[in-house]
Amino acid sequence: MSDSEIHSGETPMFVNSPDSPRPQGMRSTLTYIYTFAFAAAIVLVSLTGADQQVLLVQKRGHVFFYAFTIGSEFVILALAYVGIRFSGMRLAEIIGGKWKTVEDFLLDVGLGFGFSIFLLIVVASLAIALGLNRPGVVDPGRKAILAIAPRTTAELVLFFSLSTTAGLVEEVVFRGYLQKQFGKLFGNVWIGMFLSAILFGLAHGYEGRQRMFIIVILGVLFGTMAILRKSLRTGMIAHALFDGIVGAVAMFALKSGMLK
Repeated sequence: MSDSEIHSGETPMFVNSPDSPRPQGMRSTLTYIYTFAFAAAIVLVSLTGADQQVLLVQKRGHVFFYAFTIGSEFVILALAYVGIRFSGMRLAEIIGGKWKTVEDFLLDVGLGFGFSIFLLIVVASLAIALGLNRPGVVDPGRKAILAIAPRTTAELVLFFSLSTTAGLVEEVVFRGYLQKQFGKLFGNVWIGMFLSAILFGLAHGYEGRQRMFIIVILGVLFGTMAILRKSLRTGMIAHALFDGIVGAVAMFALKSGMLK
């Protein structure tokens, strides 16, 4: 969203529109019950199925795993959309509206690319600080990433499709729906951001406890970007690029023999 849109009086993200009805009374209570049930289901599936991701790749192959995961992402999006509509919000409101000009589009692309590089540096730095790259250290997250990394060009193309889907869906779910709902419930957008970031970390149980902590930090950064930009668009682009770059680098490292 451009500065001209913000100052023109259009409704930015995280601000309630007077034209958008908000749940009242019993509906308000049910809205938050649904939100907490949705969040709890994500965490439960993540933690109980943490070991199933690698097993699924080993049993059914990368193509099936990527296709299955893309389908799962859309199921999660559909469930989030129910909560979004039930709470009186619109998906466009959650995302932050459309691009009005080519300049707005290019700004988000540029910021998204720069932000993705910054995120990669943060993750690498935290991994070093936590000692995850030391010889002999058992890192479940690294093993999981290498296990699901593409091996062929065709798999890499499908992996990029998965990365794009994850970037779009997870930003809507965590930074849009959950962050906004928790912010409204507790009356503070930053509390909503931190709670959403914690859930984002817990939703990646297959990467192990230490990398879940790193992902919480990523959630904080994504959430902060959403608040500052009053839009999910920059975060969506950065998220998709981040995941895609990680997959491509892992594939190169495996094919070159740098990692086994």
